[in-house]
Amino acid sequence: MNTKKILVVDDDLGILKSFETILKKRGYEVETAATAKDGIKLIKKTAFNAALLDIKLPDKDGTEVLKEIRKIRPGMIKIMITGFADIDNAVQSLNLGANAYIMKPVNPDELLRLLEEKLSEQEKNEMLTDDRISQWIEDRLNQLDE
Repeated sequence: MNTKKILVVDDDLGILKSFETILKKRGYEVETAATAKDGIKLIKKTAFNAALLDIKLPDKDGTEVLKEIRKIRPGMIKIMITGFADIDNAVQSLNLGANAYIMKPVNPDELLRLLEEKLSEQEKNEMLTDDRISQWIEDRLNQLDE
């Protein structure tokens, strides 16, 4: 199985370090960014499987980052993390394509469970896509043979 790549974007350096440690112990490749600008730059150059995004970033709101990520890497898992939750923020995040929304302080076991669940769904969807492509090719070859 290939190693999954995770991006963590949060302006709290303690949270970045904690998440990085937790995720690396689980075998993930992890990159971190303390600003929206740096996070988006990394997403443009690297195909991450998932991003953990703080909603309150110093240079841009996390929901704005979410919109940009959705355009750049639509299939990437996007998990919003906040210490300032409200219902409007949660609904907006989910409407903009977030796969999940969790509150700080984050329970490491819950984070890993949620991330693994979402990555498993992502993998299943990719396999379905591969199966559909294979079926289409097979059907097309059969049509050409006829």
